[in-house]
Amino acid sequence: MSPTDCVVTGIDVIAPTGFTIDEYWRRTCLGESGIRVIDDFDERYDTALAGVIPDFVAKEHLPGRLITQTDRVTQFALIAAERALADSKVDLDHRDPFDCSVVTSNATGGFEFSHREMQRLWTQGRESVSVYQCFAWFYAVNTGQISIRHRLRGPGAVLVGEQAGGLDALGHARRNIRRGRCSMVVAGGMESSFDPWGWVSHQASGGLTTQRNPAEGYRPFAATADGYAPGEGGAMLVLESGDTVELGHVYGHIVGYASGFNPRNDPGYTRPMRQVINSALAEAELCPTDIDVVFADAAGTRADDVAEATVLAEIFGPQAVPVAAPKSGTGRLMAGAGPLDAVSALLALRDNVIPPAVHVQTTDLPIDLVCGQARDAPLTTALVLARGAGGFISALVIRK
Repeated sequence: MSPTDCVVTGIDVIAPTGFTIDEYWRRTCLGESGIRVIDDFDERYDTALAGVIPDFVAKEHLPGRLITQTDRVTQFALIAAERALADSKVDLDHRDPFDCSVVTSNATGGFEFSHREMQRLWTQGRESVSVYQCFAWFYAVNTGQISIRHRLRGPGAVLVGEQAGGLDALGHARRNIRRGRCSMVVAGGMESSFDPWGWVSHQASGGLTTQRNPAEGYRPFAATADGYAPGEGGAMLVLESGDTVELGHVYGHIVGYASGFNPRNDPGYTRPMRQVINSALAEAELCPTDIDVVFADAAGTRADDVAEATVLAEIFGPQAVPVAAPKSGTGRLMAGAGPLDAVSALLALRDNVIPPAVHVQTTDLPIDLVCGQARDAPLTTALVLARGAGGFISALVIRK
């Protein structure tokens, strides 16, 4: 491997379908769902379905000093980053801290922490507000807290592109490695915003399903799809330059990345998505026929699903490449979605298996959506797609 190769050496996930890699992948391949009704919202709001991480107790994973100053989303990020670093077997004691960095994505910030402190301000006065409110709300705090905890002092960054932001974080980390700015990056995305304040923000998107039955809710590419369920969690990955690792520690190579923007914010305007996919393939020096599986954005709204399926059929041919939508079991995790799909792609390439869409039995769109049960197939290369509210589009190409 050359110094400009970008390889993944460590991964970790925190998702509604699993708090560990093994649990997440087992349930994902079985087509199980972590989406349920949030009881507190069932009678208060028009929407109540979400992918929720159950039974999380921060003190079982983090020291008290960090719990005091962090929101739930940052606690997830700290835990996943620590476990991804352990998985990578990176010896930070013998690495230059200025050669190691952190790049994350987050779309909502620390909603739960901020909501609590604002309630204190309104009911108890300004003296009651935590001093940590000054940064705990901030979408960049995950990068900062991971960097501080592990002494990663290289060129850090945070990217905000809603659902596309997580792939942008991986793409930016790869760019830093390829340009020699650092040799190791902890990169990924994490989200959690299910307090009432955050939930109203989700509702404002206008795209949430109003179903109460999880089996009838978020069903991307189904003819009856009526919206999506949001989710919490995400994934963290350790990316390294090819000359710093041994081949046996590598999950896969990130060989292509591109991002773009739909200026019309109109699903029917599909040219930007085609350009982004083709640009990612071109950077990877691959043809459409080289892609073995596509991990779709899977919006769950009819217009967006039709647009994505149309583009995939135009580029790869109708039903010519298997399409996976594992986020149908977790909900749309915003910045956490792309990294989680990237991890799913790496595990799919490792095991030669494509996980099924959850609660989707068939599609009337011109794609080969993997439904019902996992599909065994020889896999070498995967394309991961993401679209964010407002017109953001990103694509990542991963090879075994």
